[in-house]
Amino acid sequence: MNKKKIELQVLNISNSQAQAGAYAMVLGEINGPRQLPVIIGSAEAQSMMIEMRGIVPPRPLTHTLFASVLKVLGANLLRVLIYKVDNGVFYSYLYMKAEETILRIDARTSDAVALALRMDAPIFVYDDILEAECLKTEHSITPMKEQDPDEDPATQQKTLEQLKAALQNAIDEEDYERAAQLRDIINQHKKQ
Repeated sequence: MNKKKIELQVLNISNSQAQAGAYAMVLGEINGPRQLPVIIGSAEAQSMMIEMRGIVPPRPLTHTLFASVLKVLGANLLRVLIYKVDNGVFYSYLYMKAEETILRIDARTSDAVALALRMDAPIFVYDDILEAECLKTEHSITPMKEQDPDEDPATQQKTLEQLKAALQNAIDEEDYERAAQLRDIINQHKKQ
């Protein structure tokens, strides 16, 4: 059985209206109107936004570290495939090539997409999943990768506010290592 696969791109990441403390990642069909909303955690959302905006933290984040390790080991991420959805939870595979061996590794969709962004790998979903779970829109959203933060001060300000809120949350939870990382990212963001 060979199911039709549709290539997606990350269109947007925003605060989730449905779930406090979570984010909505919107994946859009390339050259098509269908959009797939996926609820993700704040750490993954932050990791993706940092990568898409070209912000370079002073120390590598987890997804960047993982991508670096894979490259050093000679493994290449061929693609991500969202293969299943169950009660709003999306399931994904990483398809990797190491030497002449193709590996299929189960992964959370948010981690898989964050890694795909760093390794320039395509993201696919089965057409039947996209059709069942999509938001049908008459117009498309411009992918975040193509947006220049300098051209949109409101977007840049919103991102900075989100980073500051995450910093305050880390301080409140006494997670000082994360607070220091966020502080450095905020300072980097302000310099741009």
